[in-house]
Amino acid sequence: MNSIRLRLLAWLFGPILLFNFAAAALTYVLAWTPAQLAFDQALEGSAAALARQAAGGASLATLAAPGEADDPDTTWFAVRREQDGALLAGAAAVPAGLGQGVHDARIGLDPVRFASRRLAAHGELLVVTVAKTVRQRQQVKRAIARALVLLEIAFTLGLAGLAWFSIGNGLAPLARLRSALNRRERAELSPLDPAATPTELAPVVGAFNSLLERLDASASAQDAFLADVAHQLRTPLAGAKLQLEWLAGRHAGDAASRHALGLMAQANERMIRQTNQLLALARAEPGRAIKARFAPLDLADVVAESVQVFVNQAAERRIDLGFELAPAPVMGERFMLRDLVDNLVDNALRYTPAGGSVTVRTRKHAGATTLEVEDSGPGIPVTQRASVFQRHVRLDQQTSGSGLGLAIVRDIAQVHGASATVADAGTHGGALFVVTFPT
Repeated sequence: MNSIRLRLLAWLFGPILLFNFAAAALTYVLAWTPAQLAFDQALEGSAAALARQAAGGASLATLAAPGEADDPDTTWFAVRREQDGALLAGAAAVPAGLGQGVHDARIGLDPVRFASRRLAAHGELLVVTVAKTVRQRQQVKRAIARALVLLEIAFTLGLAGLAWFSIGNGLAPLARLRSALNRRERAELSPLDPAATPTELAPVVGAFNSLLERLDASASAQDAFLADVAHQLRTPLAGAKLQLEWLAGRHAGDAASRHALGLMAQANERMIRQTNQLLALARAEPGRAIKARFAPLDLADVVAESVQVFVNQAAERRIDLGFELAPAPVMGERFMLRDLVDNLVDNALRYTPAGGSVTVRTRKHAGATTLEVEDSGPGIPVTQRASVFQRHVRLDQQTSGSGLGLAIVRDIAQVHGASATVADAGTHGGALFVVTFPT
């Protein structure tokens, strides 16, 4: 049994049942004993009344069994001589020699209750005995039992409900702790507040906070590792690029050398791009602890910081690169948003033919901020628009690239609580990428 609630209820329900059973038995005894005494007193009163009649000189032949017309019980009496037990009046079925007091016996198949009284009358010692069936007693006994059963059922259910409610109320801090954990973002590693939890949960909260601290330290170490990797890889690759450009200038007249150096420069450029993309993808992985670095910023400023390299790239391919930048406030991490803009614009330029156009827009709407990149390329079929954000998916195998750019866009958008979608370009006839940020 893994449920704490059910385990506590099981531990409580047994004692509740035992207590109710003991209370019911005691209540039954306390309720039935006075009723039994009242019946016995009434029976003794009937025996005393007959004894008074006999002692008063009444003829024994005129004595009659006491009782009322609507009495459900049958009543007998007997007057016997004490010395020899001879029956002087009444029913012979009433046994002799029962002694004083009230006791049980049987007349035929009927259980009866007897009461006897001794007296001196008619010059001798007599014993007057009154016997009565116990039907009424049994009716009263059953009525008491029914009432107690119903009462105990009600009490048991009430106590069980109270126990369930009390256990639920006692476990409410666990439910609140679970809700607080469920509301957390994947990357939120801030410690839980020990003051907001009961004393019994303090060890659990302390252990959980210790785990969060270790995870935060691990995430920080990974960030530092990525920064070191970026520095260690980019620097030699940039140096290799400069060396290749210098060698290409030295061998300007040698066609074969110039061709080989050109191929090496292209390979170096692809390596630089793929290295940058892999590092950006690692930084943008959903679940990483980066939200602590979020700050208010303007998407228009982020785009303006990234335009120069793309302006030159577009000019080389005779692509009209335009910008429609309106103030677009968001909460985010600047370098990651620059990666998002870089990959969207680079993707648009790669798939736009020479002489085409690419337009980058930032807009502020009611309740949202959008970044739009529109191109005049071949567009993306509706059936493939969801898959283009997957890693290593490329719709045009003739275009250079690793298929990671839009996956980076998707991951960065998810980290910022934004959504990335693809639509038909309104004016250019190509693809329209829209990233919508909540405000």
